[in-house]
Amino acid sequence: MVKKASLTVRRKKRKAAQRATKTAKLGTGKRFAAVETSAKASGARNPAAVAAMAGRRKFGAKKMGKMAAAGRNRSKK
Repeated sequence: MVKKASLTVRRKKRKAAQRATKTAKLGTGKRFAAVETSAKASGARNPAAVAAMAGRRKFGAKKMGKMAAAGRNRSKK
């Protein structure tokens, strides 16, 4: 059984993720990581999938695919 963090800890993580989402530039990956952190704090089983779905909904599949490819290329270097 997975031990859940206290409510105050989850709220702090979610607030930090929201701040990062508003301040980070598009395409850096920080927004994706912030949404992922927020989803994890909310108890999502696969937070990366939640972040990807939200990105596709907001930016569309084509633009999200380009950003994902750029992120993969950045990580290879």
